[in-house]
Amino acid sequence: MTSRRSVQIVTLGCARNEVDSEELAGRLDAAGWDLVDDAPDVTVVNTCGFVEQAKKDSIDTLLAAGDSGGKVVAVGCLAERYGKELAAQLPEADAVLGFDTYAGLSDHLQSVLDGVAIASHTPGDRRKLLPISPVQRAAAVEPGAIDIGIPGHAGGPVVMRRRLENGPVAPLKLASGCDRRCAFCAIPSFRGAFVSRRPSDVLAEARWLAEHGVRELVLVSENSTSYGKDLGDIRLLETLLPELAQIVPLVRLSYLQPAEMRPSLIETLTTTPGVVPYFDMSFQHASGPLLRRMRRFGDTERFLDLLGQIRAAAPTAGVRSNVIVGFPGESEADVVELERFLSEARLDAIGVFGYSDEDGTEAETLPDKVDPDEVVHRVARLTALVEELTAQRAEERMGELLTVLIETDDGEGRAAHQAPDVDGTTIVQGIGLRVGDLVTARVVGSEGVDLIADLVEIPVPVPA
Repeated sequence: MTSRRSVQIVTLGCARNEVDSEELAGRLDAAGWDLVDDAPDVTVVNTCGFVEQAKKDSIDTLLAAGDSGGKVVAVGCLAERYGKELAAQLPEADAVLGFDTYAGLSDHLQSVLDGVAIASHTPGDRRKLLPISPVQRAAAVEPGAIDIGIPGHAGGPVVMRRRLENGPVAPLKLASGCDRRCAFCAIPSFRGAFVSRRPSDVLAEARWLAEHGVRELVLVSENSTSYGKDLGDIRLLETLLPELAQIVPLVRLSYLQPAEMRPSLIETLTTTPGVVPYFDMSFQHASGPLLRRMRRFGDTERFLDLLGQIRAAAPTAGVRSNVIVGFPGESEADVVELERFLSEARLDAIGVFGYSDEDGTEAETLPDKVDPDEVVHRVARLTALVEELTAQRAEERMGELLTVLIETDDGEGRAAHQAPDVDGTTIVQGIGLRVGDLVTARVVGSEGVDLIADLVEIPVPVPA
């Protein structure tokens, strides 16, 4: 009988990685590992490999974990994407493992403890692999969606995770991979083709999360608007969302592709009780010619029309986006066009990113690169603009009635237009508030994108 061993899981990057870590935690717990927060036998770092800063953060975290004295294992996107190269440059890591090792992670960690050398992952382009269908998944493990032995409901699907945080919000994965070919993005090469999870699996996991105190589900994937296309029903999301809203009080959909938005989805997001009217759409830019160069679609007028459709259905709907400046070939006129769009769009939150070459992408090979110093200048220029615009948008919400999910003991929470970690918070002024309460509050002030609101109604109580 193997004695219990200890492991710490450190998660970097996006909410999709958070789900992966909780799936790994469930598998390791079932295999006899104690999950700890310090002094572990092994630290597993779930890395991010999206942009340069994320890569640096991942490497710094691996080095810091190595300084603690225990064994260190790299998993996640950076490990999948670079594998042997990462291992060669980072001898402090005792193993660098790809997605395909997740099913047997316990055995790999034991080998690390035993001093057995493990061959580092050899990266490959996952776009060239045949996608695993939901039916086939019953007999095979999809990277990032691991079937682990946590009992589900009687006769129902197995639930695949153990919670690492106890807050009232949890991400729930809809799908893995992406079929789009944006010129600047490497994600499809290491996450693979788009594969939807079966609705029955999503609903079973939602019930399990609700039983563990979750009040808000944040649905994540690389492209949520594609959900169901590989199952033969591109409108499957419109039927799944209302079912999820019967399980938890709040359901939030993230990672929407503007080019794939449709009237039926807008209607579902703006009229379904419990589904928050929130639109996380990465426009990336607003200049039509530059977007084509990015292998994307749309322009200022099309995007403003889409926003008009959303606000006609729900005038106070929340909208966030990300934009890239300094993409190869971007001119001053393109930047001015982007500024025009942002000024007219009235978005609640905007992330501004400076372009940098990503290994293996089409954009890496494009001519007419923008000077790096000019990219930095444009990032600062756009950041100053969006800080002003989003602060103005927050001020426009003065007097608005909000439903707020309380997340801290001092009354800090989030309204429907505020996603976790990225869109600001709302401080509710009132007494007797508890974590997990859903309250109605009226906006009385703002500071940047953050709001201050007075309690209006007694909280909807947290279930015992």
